[in-house]
Order: sequence, then C-alpha cells, then structure tokens
Amino acid sequence: MDATGTLTPPIPLRRGSGRIAALLGLVALADFLIFGQQPGINLFLFALAVCAGILLSAGKIRAPSMAALLFGFSVLASAPLLEAPSLAGTCLCFSALIAVALVGARVMPRSLTGLPLVFLRFALVIPLRLADDIRKYLKTPAKRFSFTVLRQGVGLWIMPLVLAAVFVFLFAAANPLIEIALRSIDFAVLLQFLDLWRMGFWMMIAIVVWALLRPRLKRRAARSQAGRAFMIVPTRNAPLGHASLLRSLLLFNALFAVQTLLDLVYLWGGADLPDHMSHAEYAHRGAYPLIATALLAAGFVLVAMRRGGPGDHSSLIRGLVHAWIGQNILLCLSSMLRLGLYVEVYSLTELRVAAGLWMGLVAIGLVLILLRILLNRSNEWLIAANLASLIAVLYISAFIDFPAVIARFNVVHSREISQEGPPLDLDYLSSLGPSVIPALDLYLQMLPGYLVDKRNQALAFRYYLVRDFERRPRDWRNWTFRAARLETHLLSPAAIAR
Repeated sequence: MDATGTLTPPIPLRRGSGRIAALLGLVALADFLIFGQQPGINLFLFALAVCAGILLSAGKIRAPSMAALLFGFSVLASAPLLEAPSLAGTCLCFSALIAVALVGARVMPRSLTGLPLVFLRFALVIPLRLADDIRKYLKTPAKRFSFTVLRQGVGLWIMPLVLAAVFVFLFAAANPLIEIALRSIDFAVLLQFLDLWRMGFWMMIAIVVWALLRPRLKRRAARSQAGRAFMIVPTRNAPLGHASLLRSLLLFNALFAVQTLLDLVYLWGGADLPDHMSHAEYAHRGAYPLIATALLAAGFVLVAMRRGGPGDHSSLIRGLVHAWIGQNILLCLSSMLRLGLYVEVYSLTELRVAAGLWMGLVAIGLVLILLRILLNRSNEWLIAANLASLIAVLYISAFIDFPAVIARFNVVHSREISQEGPPLDLDYLSSLGPSVIPALDLYLQMLPGYLVDKRNQALAFRYYLVRDFERRPRDWRNWTFRAARLETHLLSPAAIAR
C-alpha cells in the first residue's frame, strides 16, 4: 500500500453536533464500567454505547432502519464478549465499530474486496486523529493559542479565587454547618482521579473513540508514470520467467508426490514403520513443518500466477500449479491427521487446538487460491475471502470454552477412565483455570475406587480451583455467561464429588 501523510478531507465540525459531549460521556462511561474492573459484561455494554454515540453523531445516516441495522450488527459482533472476554472477541467488536463508523461517514468501499485496505487506512490515522483536530482547532483565528492571552486569563482569576477562599474560611468560622460540610469532603476520593494510570486510560479511550466519532482515511498516493516506467517485467529466462517456473513446478510436484505417497502408505494406510519409530512420532515430526511448507508453497503460487505472468499464457504451468495446490491441500489434511494421532497418544492441549485451527485455515486458504486462479479473481478478492474465513473462525471460537473442551476430552480419553490413552495430567488441567471443574467432577465420578491417590490429587486441585473462582470479584460489571454457567454447575448435584 502506498500512503503518504496526507489525509482525506475531514468531516466538517457542525455546531450542536454533540461529538465533544459524546466523547466526554463515553470517556466517563469507560471510567465507570471498565477502569479498575475485571473484564465482563462491561466491555459489551461499552461497545454498544460507543456504537450508539457513532450513530447519533453521524449526520449522514438519515434512515432509522439503517441505524437500527447497524446497531444490530454491532450487537451481533459484540456478542462473544457476553460469553467471556477474549482477544478474538475484542478484535471482532472493534472491527464492527470501525465498520459502523465508516458507513456513517460514507467512506465504506463499494466492494467488500476493498475493505481490508480501507480498514488499514483508518487504523493508520487513529493515533493522531484527536491531536490533529485539536491542533487545527487552535490554529483557527478565533481560537488561536497564545501564552499572553493564557497568562492574562489566569491573572484575572487569581484575585477572585483568593478572596473567595478567604470568604469560605470566614464563613466556616462563623457557621458550624459550613465547617462540618467542608470537613466532610473526602479529598482522597478527588485525588484518586489524578492517578496517572487513570488519566492515561482516559486519554487512550478518548483517542480511539474520537477517531470513531470523526472517521477519516489516510490518502493513497497515486503512482507516478515514472515509477511505472521502471517496473521490472520478467523475461523468459529470468528467475520468475516461464522457463524457471516450469522447471520449479516440475521439481516441486515430484518432491511433494514423494511426501504424499509416504503419507498415503504410512499415515493413511497404517503400514508398519521402521524400527524404533511409532506412528505418534511420525505424526508429531511432520505436523508443524508441513504447514510451514504449505504456506511457502502458497506464496510461490501467488507469484507464479500473478496477472500478466507466465501462468496466464501457459496451460502447462496452470495445470502444474493446480496439481501442486491439490497436493498442498492433501498435505494440510495429512498434517491434521498427524495432529489427531499425536493427540490420541499425548492428550489435548491449547497449543494443539490452535494448531488444528491454523491447519484448517491454511487448507481453506489454499482452496481459495485455487478458486482465485480458476475464477480469474484479483489478489484483493483473495485477501478479502481469507479475511472472511478468519473472521468466521474467530467469531465461532470466541463462544467456545476451550479449557472446558480440552479438560473433558482428556478426562474421557484418559487411561484411568477409558483404559487407553495417556494418564490424565492433573497439573496441566489445573493450569487451565476454573473452567475445568465440571470435567474434574466427571473424572471423580467415573474414577475407579482403587485409585485413591489420583482421587485425592484431583480433589485437592478441585478445591483450589473452586476457591479461586469463589474469590473472583462479584461486581455486576464482571458478569459473563461462562462464569454464570460454572456457578450454576457448582450449585447442582453433579458438582458433588464422590
């Protein structure tokens, strides 16, 4: 992306627009809901308040139905924050607020493929948006900043304030009620608002909210004709030319065919491996490197099939690219199978869940690359489609309590319960937090009576997890669906460990 320091024309400030009042109100609301509090429903409520502020201050949204639709979209995007606060949920919520602000300012791209670039141009302006507006406001002739004027203004207030303080002192000496009222003022409460961390929090909220209330994009610089004249066009024998790509694709397809054949024989077919190597070891050694291989292959395909390149003029190169993408998709599926075999032997962890999701996204990305080539789409379309798949995965994942899922899977497939698989790692389970308590209760109910040491260890971990959960802040601003479900479980008969 080519961008300079220039900005798109600002939305004109209108008198009575209420943007400054909305900004101050939202900063005060953020202080009340979020500062010093644990994340919970407070994030969801603040996101809806920001959305309402954007819609009320956006004069270009005339139809109430459009405002209601945008508000509903914001509620849907912020819903993961009700389940439990997470980085994915926060990013989705913030992205929805940006989209609402862009629609309100009518700077939304006509095509969804242009959305990633517009979001990036908006994000580049956020840190300096408030400071830039303040600077422009002070530079206007009517509001020009002057230290002389400031000194004169302060000087005019010195005498009134000093005399007012004297009068208050005299009134307090003469009237006991005024004296009692003055002594009842808790200056410690007032001083807490002068906390540097708190003021920094206000400033951060103000910077982000103001950028949403008055959205503006960083302007793109037009490419000069001189710059285009020096573009390098690969020739037939260049490193990215026809001959080089053809040899590369022939060699790569042959190498990938060997790896694919080995996976079909040993991984999918279950053939006996050489001595001193188990299927779990074979699976583990290839799960992550093969994903890196697929990513590198995807980058090479984008270069090989660029518009105007050799792939556009050679059916042989296109056929080899299609075959190579197919092998890469099979490679991703093999990596997922490898991960599944490894989990069966060594149990499930958060890192392995993340790896499985990442492998799925890479496989989807490869399919989208194939569709881009077959449908003759642009790279912008490819980026937008991959972004859509990423958002869908993040949105669904934000509603899933992965620690609870991992704990239940490991309990059900543990050696103590299923007579197969690895022993349950209670130390790792306890590190996942209170969400694993229902799985621990299931473990204690199904555990054979002769495993007394395991039962005592599980009971000890459960006691500390419940204690930590009960000690959490009880403020209504910290409420989440996940914590409410766990609290309901602890009050149910299923929570009684036998």
